[in-house]
Amino acid sequence: MSTFKKTWFRDTSEPDLFINENAVRIRAGIMMFIPFFMVLTFFYVFYTSPWIVDPSTVKDTYDLDAASNIIYSGDMKMRIIDYTPQTLVLIYALFELLVSMTVWSSRFSPTIQLAAFLTRNQTPVWKPLAPKRFAWGLGLFLASFCLVFFNPDVFARWVNTLFAHHILPTTVNYIPYQIPVALVWVCLAMIWLEAVMGFCLGCKIHSLLVRLRLIETPCYACNNIDWDAIRNKKQDQTG
Repeated sequence: MSTFKKTWFRDTSEPDLFINENAVRIRAGIMMFIPFFMVLTFFYVFYTSPWIVDPSTVKDTYDLDAASNIIYSGDMKMRIIDYTPQTLVLIYALFELLVSMTVWSSRFSPTIQLAAFLTRNQTPVWKPLAPKRFAWGLGLFLASFCLVFFNPDVFARWVNTLFAHHILPTTVNYIPYQIPVALVWVCLAMIWLEAVMGFCLGCKIHSLLVRLRLIETPCYACNNIDWDAIRNKKQDQTG
């Protein structure tokens, strides 16, 4: 039970929390399936034919168009796509990102528990939680935007009800598809960099904002000194 509550934290009672970077990278690898699934969805929706043709009904009309192409006739149906699976996956992604924000809620994340279990026999690499929270906040924005793209009518009704005015249309998707397509590639790249290269882009942005004094944070490098390792090294040198 103690391991379940502690998850990937060094010490949950610390004022400035640190988490195991090894577990973070494994979790990023697990979570990579979400943007990858979205990439496949966008490719299927926007870069494949929207028509379903019954090959048995295709016949040559023995006629040509203006470009001298042969004209065929056949039974065709326009493809109707149900975004329910994508919506459920994005809702789960939002859940994972939200529960990561606090010590208490982290224990309910299956990916955090799995990542912590898989790294139980590895030497932990402790990194501050604050930059990771900022990176996960960026992920929340990206996932929320894609969720709105897949459900524009639902979001539009919420907004129109909230402001008691017809602000957004409920019959068309008012978000250009190029925006979520670009964002999902950004999300996939960020998670890949974290999982494979150990490079947290969100953390680097957080660090830049700290340097610009837009965010105040303590000196985590000073708080993350391994005094036991230093003491053992001195003992080895003097011994």
